Amino acid sequence: MNYLLSFFKTLLRDMNLPDATANSIAIFTCLIVLFLVARAVHWLTRRILAKVVHQFASKTKTKWDDFLVKRKVFSALAHLSSAFLLYYTYGFSDSEFISDFLLGLARIYFVSIITLFAVRLANAANDIYQTTPYAVNRPIKGYIQLLQILIICVSVIFFISILIGESPLILIGGLGAVAAILLLVFKDTILSLVASIQLSANKMLKPGDWIAMPSHNADGTVIDISLNTVKVQNWDKTITTIPTYALVSESFNNWVGMEESGGRRIKRSVNLDMRSVRFCDKALLDKLSHFYLLKDYLHDREKEIQEYNKRLQIEEGDVYNGRRQTNLGIFRHYVENYLRQHPKINQNMTFLIRHLQPSEKGLPLEFYVFSKDQEWAKYEEVQADIMDHVLAILPEFDLRVFQSPSGNDISDLLSQAITPIQKR
Repeated sequence: MNYLLSFFKTLLRDMNLPDATANSIAIFTCLIVLFLVARAVHWLTRRILAKVVHQFASKTKTKWDDFLVKRKVFSALAHLSSAFLLYYTYGFSDSEFISDFLLGLARIYFVSIITLFAVRLANAANDIYQTTPYAVNRPIKGYIQLLQILIICVSVIFFISILIGESPLILIGGLGAVAAILLLVFKDTILSLVASIQLSANKMLKPGDWIAMPSHNADGTVIDISLNTVKVQNWDKTITTIPTYALVSESFNNWVGMEESGGRRIKRSVNLDMRSVRFCDKALLDKLSHFYLLKDYLHDREKEIQEYNKRLQIEEGDVYNGRRQTNLGIFRHYVENYLRQHPKINQNMTFLIRHLQPSEKGLPLEFYVFSKDQEWAKYEEVQADIMDHVLAILPEFDLRVFQSPSGNDISDLLSQAITPIQKR
């Protein structure tokens, strides 16, 4: 560069320019040439380095080098050639200002290269970690982002120290005076960091879990866990972003236990009209005895009742003192046997057919069982099939479903009441 500077000075003096003007133009021209050469050196280094790295990565069987190439880790190192060129040529001019400017620029360039390299290397490390089997339960993306924030903060300190010409240790020592301000500025980040550690250590959440958090309108699958936010893709395909610390300070439902249990709960009830519940007569028992699911039960139950009544010397037609079967009791056992033989009901989990508290809406008969199919569409199909069958078979037991009167029901009653009056 010294030779190039002398060449430009001589050329400009031969053009009868004043020495000061010629010197300034020569220095400015050398700076332009220096930046153009630095740019060309960087481009050439990047092409050569990329070619060598790609060839090396394609020949290896490991995946970690592929992630380094994907994150452009080595591309950051290609800037070193330009940085070294600036560093070793900064003193080409007699101007102290130009020399200090180029030296400071070279130092900032070096810090920027190291920062870029470290940030990209951290992203590549996270990608490599995601290929391990334990990454599913213990994601480290939040820690990686925290590390990148620390790297950037340290880089900013070095930038400022280079600009003001002071040691970085002096700036670091002065951070204690602004610690309160930093805590206020990075409050959410600090809370999220603590929350990320709690979520990971307690295995409360991981990508792929189905969670429900009504306070944030979230009901779907976790697709990303970062330092500050957790992204949930709802079932309607919308994305809900939840602050990480909210998952620790507030409650949410994680359905992973259901997915790992081998079953999904079916909790449905049918409200029965209590006026339709009655004792079974012989005609109804004969009719129901043709049901495959009730044949053995009715035979054993009727035999038990007859022996009981005979032992207490109760006549067969005694309605008040003897035991008799009810259509509701037989129907409850029918539903139980029906679900016991259902191929899509998990028989190894909780299985209940029970009456709930009667109310003004009738007597609820609840089915509390678990489906083998956990997939949403198949699970809903199993529920629908069961309810279809139960509602369709109810009239065979002389039972009625309780249903609040609709507009059509009221209209029919009015019509029935008005018709005789009109005939008169």
